[in-house]
Amino acid sequence: MLNSNKPMALQWRKFLSCFTLVSLIFSSYSLFAETSVLTETGMSIETIKKAVVQIKVYSQSNDPYSPWLSGNVTSATGTGFLIGKNRILTNAHVVSNAKFIEAQRNKQTEWYELKTVYIAHDCDLAILEAKSGSFYDDSYEFSFGDIPELGTPIDIVGYPIGGSKISISRGIVSRIEQSTYAHSQVDSHLVIQVDAAINPGNSGGPALQNGKVVGVAFQAATKGENIGYIIPTNVISHFLKDSEDGKYDGYVELGVHVQSSYSLSHRKFRKIPDDAEGVFITNVLRGGAGEGFLFPGDLLLSIDGMPIGKNGTVAYNSESRVDFIEIVDNKFAGEEIKFELIRDGKRLNVSFPAKRMEDLDYMRSSYDRPYPYFIFAGLVFQPLNRDLLEAWARVGQTQGGSQFLYRFQNFPEIKENQKEDVVLYRKLSHPINSALDYYINMTVSEVNGKKISNLNEMIRLLQNSKSKYVRISFLDLPLPLILNLEETLKADEEIRQAYNLTEINK
Repeated sequence: MLNSNKPMALQWRKFLSCFTLVSLIFSSYSLFAETSVLTETGMSIETIKKAVVQIKVYSQSNDPYSPWLSGNVTSATGTGFLIGKNRILTNAHVVSNAKFIEAQRNKQTEWYELKTVYIAHDCDLAILEAKSGSFYDDSYEFSFGDIPELGTPIDIVGYPIGGSKISISRGIVSRIEQSTYAHSQVDSHLVIQVDAAINPGNSGGPALQNGKVVGVAFQAATKGENIGYIIPTNVISHFLKDSEDGKYDGYVELGVHVQSSYSLSHRKFRKIPDDAEGVFITNVLRGGAGEGFLFPGDLLLSIDGMPIGKNGTVAYNSESRVDFIEIVDNKFAGEEIKFELIRDGKRLNVSFPAKRMEDLDYMRSSYDRPYPYFIFAGLVFQPLNRDLLEAWARVGQTQGGSQFLYRFQNFPEIKENQKEDVVLYRKLSHPINSALDYYINMTVSEVNGKKISNLNEMIRLLQNSKSKYVRISFLDLPLPLILNLEETLKADEEIRQAYNLTEINK
């Protein structure tokens, strides 16, 4: 048996809807103009230079399809800025999978090593710190402002295209909305759309207005021209407050599917008064905050006293409406969520605590950790997650794909007692597995007649098996895969040697 080291807010309804429209802007290369005049931010360029940081990152990620292999070491640059207590705020995607991080401020002649203090992949933010106190000599720390208003000017500061000179590009705030963050490819939070130039290397740089930070540059639209996005201060504040206790917990999730209430026939069937707006709940996910308190067919009228429109939005300020989920997004675990709703023709008020939904973690792109896996008779098993599914699709191994895709998208609803889906997705060819292609791309259900809930349980059952034959059963297949244990153990050693897997624990 070959064993790994066992390292071991989504707005669900928006899943996969937007991430193809934006791309992260973290990357490398050079230069932009330098000036010393006062900007419309109300701050001198010289002061801005003291607070903005150019970051170099050397990173290395693991290969989800061949989890025993590491990818090449790559280098890139991004931007960060000082926010107090010697902390540097930047994007999570700037320092994800980092092996070494260094930074330099304007006029400094040497690069200083940084360490990651906190990283939040679900909102694409990270806090770094220089290991040497001299890095902060003659520095300036930004303070934060409010969310900017539509149509107001905004300055994006950073080191785009890898240049060694600081750059300031100016634009206006053109939209405020909830949108998917490309870094995790799942989580949806408030974003500010700007028409200022945002290029590779700008990632993590401050967006300034009236001398204060009103956002962090982080991604750009792949369609259209000069459409960039910044992370607004409410998301930044949520991240900073979450980290105050020394660890980052992440966003809470309501865990419901909803639909608009425009349909007259649907409204009449549900006995909805003509003057009531709101959205219908179509499904409640297991493990979400709404489980046990909200039910399919409920019409959500208001959240925390704010009326919800027929399209699911609430008034955010005098100019904008945002998805009502934004109100949940701003809460922390344990804080109360209040709804007014109509259920079975009656108006009700319900309240319940917000909570994080760990069952959805597998849907996020993952970073900074190896992939757990297990090789048995050359058959490679892994928990199904986004990274594996994407890698598996890229190599064209789509046989049995419908089962993988369906369960990936619906796992919180269809799971029974599983903590994760364990899948057999490839094999390292050897005579012992030459006739086993039939089982490739299937989901494991039992080992030796015992249901499994996760990869570690499967490994334990296989390693402790005393039977002459090992039986591995799969969902939707009537006959299990059967292997002779003694022959398998012998084959594992041959496979280890043939595929140079000597570093894997025996």
